[in-house]
Amino acid sequence: MDNDNTQQMVKELLKPINQFLQCETPDGWITEAIKPENLIPLLVDHCNCELKASQTAMFMVRKYAVDKQSGEALMAWAKPYEDFVYGGNNRSTAQFHSKKNGLLAPLTPRSDFSHGQELIDKMVRLIKEEFHHFEQVLEIMDKRGIPYSNLHAGRYAKGLMKAVRTHEPATLIDKLIVGAYIEARSCERFAKLAPYLDSELKKFYISLLRSEARHYQDYLTLAEKIAGTNIADRIRAIGSKEAELITTPDDTFRFHSGIPITAIACV
Repeated sequence: MDNDNTQQMVKELLKPINQFLQCETPDGWITEAIKPENLIPLLVDHCNCELKASQTAMFMVRKYAVDKQSGEALMAWAKPYEDFVYGGNNRSTAQFHSKKNGLLAPLTPRSDFSHGQELIDKMVRLIKEEFHHFEQVLEIMDKRGIPYSNLHAGRYAKGLMKAVRTHEPATLIDKLIVGAYIEARSCERFAKLAPYLDSELKKFYISLLRSEARHYQDYLTLAEKIAGTNIADRIRAIGSKEAELITTPDDTFRFHSGIPITAIACV
């Protein structure tokens, strides 16, 4: 794909994303993210984010949409990834690749949740793609001699969850909206970062845009269908919290962090 076509594709994908998000990523975050010393934490946190995204989707399917046996099949699918991430100093990339597997059994939707099959279909596709992205980031890290490490989470996801209501089905609806914002922000940041990165990372981040944009739409579509009513007020409320987390000072640099304090100090 030539440069003009790539730019047009990016522009078209980002149009609904930018209309959905209540703010753009601040320049201060970009300035910090492209510093050579921040490439390692950026890639490690990106790798973590891909696994967390798959875990979040898997939790929703297990909690709301499938029976116990199907839930166990999902856990077996995730086990090699989680063993690698939480394996401490004993983790082995080669061993991880030898143990990973697909979803080994069909999932049976619960009879008491009318949107179960649609939730399964959309989330299983998302999980597959997030697992694949995890593997791709891990491969890039291996090629660059960057070891996987556990970074403590930033405030972003936890901050968004504070906006989630605590009674059903409102909890599920809000969690789906939160998922939409996380995926939309990821898409926006991949596009913002890409021009400043080396050719391999630039190509990789551009390649992620289409799936991230679809993930945001899938989450939002599910939230609207399950609610069965207008959820614009919840979208605005959660979006306001998301924008606050993105545009306020943050003492931890992460892929979804706010404006790094170090960037503010240099102004």
